[in-house]
Amino acid sequence: MDRLRAPRSELEDLTPYDARDVHAEIVLAANESPHNLPGEILDRLADHVREQIPFNRYPDPLATRLRTMIAEANGLEADNVLVGNGGDEIILDIVLAWGGPGRTLVDLPPTFAMYGVDARMTGTGVIELPRLADFSVDGPALFATIAEHDPDIIVVANPNNPTGSMAPETLLIDVLNATDALVLVDEAYFEFSRQTMRPHMERHPNLAILRTFSKAFSLAGLRAGYLLAHEDLIRELTKVRQPYSVNRFTQVAAALAFRERVVFEAGVRETMRNRDALLHGLDAIEGVEVFPSEANFVLFRMEHASAVWRDLLHDHSILVRDLSRAAGLEDCLRVTVGTAEEITRFLSAMDEIMASKRMAAHFGLAATASRHLERDGE
Repeated sequence: MDRLRAPRSELEDLTPYDARDVHAEIVLAANESPHNLPGEILDRLADHVREQIPFNRYPDPLATRLRTMIAEANGLEADNVLVGNGGDEIILDIVLAWGGPGRTLVDLPPTFAMYGVDARMTGTGVIELPRLADFSVDGPALFATIAEHDPDIIVVANPNNPTGSMAPETLLIDVLNATDALVLVDEAYFEFSRQTMRPHMERHPNLAILRTFSKAFSLAGLRAGYLLAHEDLIRELTKVRQPYSVNRFTQVAAALAFRERVVFEAGVRETMRNRDALLHGLDAIEGVEVFPSEANFVLFRMEHASAVWRDLLHDHSILVRDLSRAAGLEDCLRVTVGTAEEITRFLSAMDEIMASKRMAAHFGLAATASRHLERDGE
């Protein structure tokens, strides 16, 4: 046969997630921790690799030891926890179990792209409710949609990526009371916001809380995430998840990191201090609009954002995330909170770039005025 049959029609308009590997001296594009695992955890992990990890054996399918530790720390039972290959796998599992043809997911863009991608990939209908100008959730529109369309999944990132904004707790409680849909609250940046919906789980069996080891726990390279939810919800997800999806090494590393999570607290506090410095620094640069953030990144806007992104990369070897072509994020860039030194270098580069653009605009206007005067003289 000299041809290949076409894939499912749902894929036709999908664009792959932008995960390009662009090299730079300072990488502030993916909301990762600026620090590797602490030395003492790396040493213990090395001991485990040599002595306690049989790589020739399949891993524990449900990461029982890790999920038990997470459950105890959150006042839950192990049956209330599901561990996944990053939060991304769990998002897909939720859409596989509660979505599909004839079902709908409510998305609140601009937000994490994979909610909508996974929904469309599985034939799930997507209702997009754009956020307001300040990136807050449009509450009246959301409740009207719940009443009219009776959706099956509602996803609220809290804090929201890429805006850094929080949804009020009262709004989320009202949503939980208004529907029996699965309400996924994505708390990937919970360690930086210090706000969680965990206290409301007992009263709301339709609440699911997603968290990750990729940010505060410096494990983005190993892919580990987890879900807190009612045991009935977790049981359904185990029917669709891939077996052995979380490898032995990741399970051991995540368990070590979680058990020693107090070690990471200093890094979290450092990130929060650097976030404040980043917010104030950007706010002081003429021509830059900066948005408040409760996460480990900051969204900001200026004219010709794509050109600024290129200048940062090519002239200063600093990589940030260009979101300027996304709906609702026109002329926006997102910068991860790095170390104090990285933030200082980034702010200096931004100050230089914006000053150069102001000067160019000034001379451009002056040249235009001069040409007008010459024509007037004729």
